[in-house]
Amino acid sequence: MDPNIILDLRKLKAIADYQFGPSITDILFNNLNRIELRKSKNTGKIRYIYEEDKLLLNLRPNNGLFTLSFLSAEKIIKNTKSPRLRVVVLSEISEYIRNGRNVFCKHVVNLDGMLRPLDEIIVVNQEDELLALGRLKLPPSHVISFNQGIAINVRKGLNSN
Repeated sequence: MDPNIILDLRKLKAIADYQFGPSITDILFNNLNRIELRKSKNTGKIRYIYEEDKLLLNLRPNNGLFTLSFLSAEKIIKNTKSPRLRVVVLSEISEYIRNGRNVFCKHVVNLDGMLRPLDEIIVVNQEDELLALGRLKLPPSHVISFNQGIAINVRKGLNSN
């Protein structure tokens, strides 16, 4: 393997360790032979991480952290216990969330208490089915205690474009 690619992968794994923790990094980067890095044509910096032609992670240029894809979310759900890196919402509102609607505090059943505001989060229903990806707006303790207001800004619902 090219030494530059090895160095790039070490950097990416360090970012994932910081953002998600080492156990999630191991899940996301479990097969390095299938990982492909795509760089920005303008800056030459890594922007996208693919696994077998499917988007795994996107590296945000504004803060240097990852955004999750549906592939990475499915890997995390499959290999961790709920509610790790996710928010569990009432199953009755699943279709709204799949269509890209934001999650309100009153619909939250459970969430990962270790998350911080603006962290990436996976939205699942009570059956642990993937619904959407988004960013946490409030501290977890506030989300549980509030009965109104937006808890998660949904970036992409499973059925949204």
